[in-house]
Amino acid sequence: MSEFGTKAPGASLAEIGLKNVSAAYWNLSPAELVEETILSGEGVLSSTGALAVDTGEFTGRSPKDKFVVCDDETENSVWWSDVNIKFPKEKFEPLYNRMCAYFAGKEVYVRDSYACADPNYRMNIRVVTELPWSNLFANNLFLRPTADELKTFKHDWLILNAPGFKADPAIDGTRQHNFAIVNFTKKMIIIGGTGYTGEIKKGIFSVLNYVLPHHHKVLSMHCSANIGKAGDTALFFGLSGTGKTTLSADPNRGLIGDDEHGWSDKTVFNFEGGCYAKCVNLSAEKEPEIFKAVKFGALLENIEFYEGTTQVDYDNISKTENTRVAYPINHIENAVEPSVAPSPKNIFFLTCDAFGVLPPISRLTIPQAMYHFISGYTAKVAGTEVGVTEPTTTFSACFGKVFLPLHPGKYAELLGAKLRNDTSIKVWLVNTGWSGGSYGTGSRMKLSYTRAMISAALNGELDKVAFEKLPVFGLEMPTTCPNVPVEILNPRNTWADKAAYDAKAIDLANKFIKNFEQYASGASKETLDAAPKLAIEA
Repeated sequence: MSEFGTKAPGASLAEIGLKNVSAAYWNLSPAELVEETILSGEGVLSSTGALAVDTGEFTGRSPKDKFVVCDDETENSVWWSDVNIKFPKEKFEPLYNRMCAYFAGKEVYVRDSYACADPNYRMNIRVVTELPWSNLFANNLFLRPTADELKTFKHDWLILNAPGFKADPAIDGTRQHNFAIVNFTKKMIIIGGTGYTGEIKKGIFSVLNYVLPHHHKVLSMHCSANIGKAGDTALFFGLSGTGKTTLSADPNRGLIGDDEHGWSDKTVFNFEGGCYAKCVNLSAEKEPEIFKAVKFGALLENIEFYEGTTQVDYDNISKTENTRVAYPINHIENAVEPSVAPSPKNIFFLTCDAFGVLPPISRLTIPQAMYHFISGYTAKVAGTEVGVTEPTTTFSACFGKVFLPLHPGKYAELLGAKLRNDTSIKVWLVNTGWSGGSYGTGSRMKLSYTRAMISAALNGELDKVAFEKLPVFGLEMPTTCPNVPVEILNPRNTWADKAAYDAKAIDLANKFIKNFEQYASGASKETLDAAPKLAIEA
């Protein structure tokens, strides 16, 4: 076996069962990985220098094919559900051995990296990939050790990634030929049958969502984070379409990270060393920071070019709506490195309420924060997904249900404990959706108004104004806000038909209550008491 690149003395693939690969390329530079990809015919350079590849059969994650090995470590700790599917422990080793046999005679690419920018929680990760561009993704998304650190590198977790290896469900115990399996006891993630790189990123996120809260009492979060010049940290939670990326990308504030963070006793820290941004409709006008980040070293996935050129047509979603770009965080001009900041001063839960019920901004009590955190509400409107013809409620626990190995109540309790420990932290619910009526009748909240409300919260200006309470949901709304019309701050006042608003509020409240039933057994009484009340106050 030939081995090339930088690695720790004594580091060997034989210790993980890969004894017969033809060559192993350790920690190649982005330029070398780009060159390997182009020479193998698996990618091309775009006009900006970014490498463009197709991920093949799968252009997104496959949640039904994500498994967790059920053993002594996980049997009584993991939240077994439709997002955490049991995989028999006796099936793991044979499947892993079959993957190792698949690599015999093949070249492999090895990436030594780590997660968690706070050194107190650093997790070293060795990623072994079949394809060079998968290795480039790992380089871009995980944190990158220094040359000196690589000399003594020892991994805590191993990821084995083989898009070309297809499982046999009858033999291997999988659902179909593709799979992503986490083994917390062996500290391994094995991914096969899919080239979609997001499985690598979200595999480690799921691991951290177990390890940090379960063993370290650190709150793991699916959110973006930024920091102001005064050292004030802000967190932004929100599902797709709520404006999380747009609102957290602020040229006047440093970017800590755009997707995955931990909150310890003293710090907020990025899990990652890069960003995995959606590309659909990307433009220099809408998202200039991301647009400029698509340069050499970045990895474009499943995009199309304008005919006869290598210029990306970001509006073309003929392959998938989930077009993506992966780039190291230093491609963003105002990125903070190392990506560590103090505990937050403000937390924003972003929702796109297509029913026009929720206020454009409201202040949450601690129990309400826990309730809305577990709920993770937004609404999809017509055109966002195939088959969606009218507003549809969407709830995703902790704004990332599919990545939670523990019961959502565990994360909410950690959040509540942090808020009780520092009562100066403000939690805000921000509705970027509709006002003056539901979708089709009302109008979408102006981005300039939302930005003004967030700025007022960050600057402490909302601490100086009076608040009133919204019936049913019990939310505290500011009565005034700089640069925002007073008449839009109370959503009921924006509806011409107040009775119609009241009916829609009750309807949405019922949806919240119905959704929360699945979590009630693992939620505290104070959280349950923060649910909407099905009565209109006089």
